[in-house]
Amino acid sequence: MKIYLLRHGLTSYNAEKRYQGTRDIPLCEEGRAQLIQADIFPSKVYVSPLVRARSTAELVFPNAEPVIVDDFREMCFGIFEGRNYIEMERDPDYLAWVGNNCEGSCPGGERKADFSERTCNAFVPLVEQALNNGEELLVIMAHGGTQMAIMERYAIPRKEYYHWCGPNAGGYVLETDADTWRKEQQLMLVDTVQYIKKEGEQTV
Repeated sequence: MKIYLLRHGLTSYNAEKRYQGTRDIPLCEEGRAQLIQADIFPSKVYVSPLVRARSTAELVFPNAEPVIVDDFREMCFGIFEGRNYIEMERDPDYLAWVGNNCEGSCPGGERKADFSERTCNAFVPLVEQALNNGEELLVIMAHGGTQMAIMERYAIPRKEYYHWCGPNAGGYVLETDADTWRKEQQLMLVDTVQYIKKEGEQTV
């Protein structure tokens, strides 16, 4: 079975390098304009409840049924949301968080470990259900944090969390089978994808 683990398209917060987290920021005009339809045709796509992920799924997979998975929402960055690192370069709360490799709780937000746990706890049943049903394709449209949490825990080759943040409207193609997953809970990285317009290509 192949698993597509994808990130939403470009937003104004992405362009300005602002922490979005659980803020429901829509795709920006550029982000919508650069999207193209995918070359795969899943019957359903599992999506974050946040509008930037839902809109990307609708445009990239227009014929797929969107299935909302609440725990695929992005990590909550608390008081850091809406701000970028330049605006917080003298903020003691931000400096303390970054100084601890972003492992502690964001004030008013989540700890990375707790976020990773809820993400993976939502992901595993989808993989097992798809394998039990003999499905060949599982598609998830969510966030950079979703990718990082799942890839760090299950992907081969092994890489640390921050290595795995894919580009907007892009991400990873993984492969597993029932035996491999049952014995080792491993996903083999087989490809990367990005569903944005290339030179001369038609947009959706």
